Amino acid sequence: MPTNTHHLTYEDIEAAGDRLTGHVRPVTLAPTEPDVWLALEFLQHTGSFKARGALNFLQAHLDAGTLPDAGVTIASGGNAGLACAWAARRQGVRATVFLPVTAPAVKVARLRGYGADVRLVGDEYAEAAAACEEFAATTGALASHAYDHPLIAAGAGTLLEEIHRQVPDLDTVVVAVGGGGLFTGVATAARQHGIRTVAVEPEHSRAFNAALAAGHPVDVPVDSVAADALGARRATPLALHAAGRGDVHSVLVPDTDITRARQELWDAHRLAVEHAGATAPAALLAGEADSTAYGYRPGEGEKVCVVLCGANTDPTTLGAPAS
Repeated sequence: MPTNTHHLTYEDIEAAGDRLTGHVRPVTLAPTEPDVWLALEFLQHTGSFKARGALNFLQAHLDAGTLPDAGVTIASGGNAGLACAWAARRQGVRATVFLPVTAPAVKVARLRGYGADVRLVGDEYAEAAAACEEFAATTGALASHAYDHPLIAAGAGTLLEEIHRQVPDLDTVVVAVGGGGLFTGVATAARQHGIRTVAVEPEHSRAFNAALAAGHPVDVPVDSVAADALGARRATPLALHAAGRGDVHSVLVPDTDITRARQELWDAHRLAVEHAGATAPAALLAGEADSTAYGYRPGEGEKVCVVLCGANTDPTTLGAPAS
């Protein structure tokens, strides 16, 4: 297992690939125009890429004999919590998930459907997170995290390996960034294959972009339509280290482009994704403007794969297709 919590290696991703083979859904690539593919990772178990990291995290501990009888615990009502509960059920492991009492009933029901012991504590996420920490300390349960762990990031990196096998001459992968788990894994694997990574964030939820500018993780305000999944206030040292070792471009997109990309994915391709899942493709929309900070404009003949990372959304907000 990885021992340095601030670094991720390609060997960590290879090990994750061995653990996950046959247990996660291989990503489907859909060509949308010449030299552009969409990676349909929202078709993954639980509706997001998070299943990869959660399963790798648990399997690594099971293999090492370091999974306690108290099982695993996490504070998350989002995609990470769902993935943790799913992976735990698959491996026959107890999962205790902490949420604020304000969590949507549909999320609570879904977590319980995966067999998780759901604990509702406090009015805010911070209170649920504190209760999760106390639970781990008193019971010995293994504390998981939504993105800040090398095993989580390594699992996410297996996505790029699958993409590269299907498009071995790929030039660029475009991926959304929240806290940085998906980016860290993808960028680490991409560097191995000489592939550029374009890291995309909402303009008002830019923890990674701000960390790059400062040279270290910094707290940022969060205000975006995609904040439910890309709302980290601080990027991880893991992400910064990965950014410093490969061909990485950090770009921003306005919420209007995220919303437009989400609608266009539905109108043109019948793909229903959450706003976070539309953030990466929004970079190509924003890239149509003459700006170096906003969006990404591929060069002539540049082969690009855009990751659609999650689909846990309300499809009724998409409306009818354009006629």
